[in-house]
Amino acid sequence: EQLVETGGELVEPGGSLRLSCRVSGFTVSITDMNWARQVPGKGLDWVASIYSSGDTYTADFVKGRFAVSRDNDKNEIYLHMSALKPEDTALYYCRVGTQRGRGTQVTVSS
Repeated sequence: EQLVETGGELVEPGGSLRLSCRVSGFTVSITDMNWARQVPGKGLDWVASIYSSGDTYTADFVKGRFAVSRDNDKNEIYLHMSALKPEDTALYYCRVGTQRGRGTQVTVSS
């Protein structure tokens, strides 16, 4: 079972990114999955979820800017990020329950 996040990079405020999570050992179409983020010295914050039903939810602080989706054929999930703010700078993780990957760093700065 493995989760591998990619797609994080340095981006200017107002920019967009798409994070990917490649999943092995789980089938994304029948697994509830989440995105979370963490900044140094702080706890892990839930960002978004996509359930096996296909329903999606996002945290209030990213609502309208972030969206979560999945590709059942590729067995991947994605976090679509737009209108990025400096406070979105964090290490982003893909999670199944308490299991997560190594994360991908998103830095929003001019």
